[in-house]
Amino acid sequence: MCGIAALQIRNPALRGELGGLMHGMLCEIVERGPDSAGLALYGSDRLTPEGSSAITVITDADPAVLEAELRASLPQGAEPTVVAYAESVLVNAEVEASVLEAAVRAALPGESIIGRGSNVAVLKGVGHPVALAEVYGLTGISGTQALSHTRMATESAVTAVGAHPFTVAEDLCLVHNGSFSNHASIRRWLRAEGVEFDSENDSEVAARFIAWRMSHGDDLTTALEALQGVFDGFYTLVVTTADSMAVVRDPIACKPAIIAETVDWIAMASEYRALAGLPGIEDARIFEPSPGVVYTWTITTGALAPVLEGAAR
Repeated sequence: MCGIAALQIRNPALRGELGGLMHGMLCEIVERGPDSAGLALYGSDRLTPEGSSAITVITDADPAVLEAELRASLPQGAEPTVVAYAESVLVNAEVEASVLEAAVRAALPGESIIGRGSNVAVLKGVGHPVALAEVYGLTGISGTQALSHTRMATESAVTAVGAHPFTVAEDLCLVHNGSFSNHASIRRWLRAEGVEFDSENDSEVAARFIAWRMSHGDDLTTALEALQGVFDGFYTLVVTTADSMAVVRDPIACKPAIIAETVDWIAMASEYRALAGLPGIEDARIFEPSPGVVYTWTITTGALAPVLEGAAR
């Protein structure tokens, strides 16, 4: 069944409340996915300090030992920090994300990297979603965007690696409610194109497809439009980048989704009750996204954007 909740904060005055608002949304989708949960948190001063990159790896390695090894291997002045959040270990350093990822892979060969970027921190694990949110300190996190998922596994094992979101390119995250019937054939095709995979999860295939399309010149909206011509199945997808959020449902809209828009924020959830506690919800434009339509919103800096900026294409 799975639950999705996503929030983009457009009013800078509300960005200190991101974690608290997302915690309230997450609590209302727990029943849709009790197996495991994950979060993608953008623009957090604590998790992704300005000037640093972040890599998340699933490992039981000693954080202090890993930090020392990375300090020895990274360029001088990179100043790595390593913090364990249960199964998710967050690594920060003042280098490009690709350089930090290579160093983590060298230090932890064979371990799964689940998050990468300069703007996003990904934390996910097995267990009750609210308990995991406490481990991550969600209510104390500020930022620009957040994406969350509670999973009821249908296509692969219940593991932290198999939990959502899938972050397969820098600052690009995907969550999925539904299932793809032809993911195995698409995986084989992408592997022939040189794409590598971390899990057997069908949702990772969609994330890899979008990243592959964007690496060949698509923007986020165009990549999601292309996905609809390739993937068969039932789905509601939410995909985020450093400055945007997109929602798309399958052509018969089998899986639930509801969107609320204000000048201060954009929110999406699997159920309305996850939106009900947001500030100003009584004045929001609330609607169910149309089947097969890609909706994309971009964070606006400075003056607030009109409510309907980011209209569907």
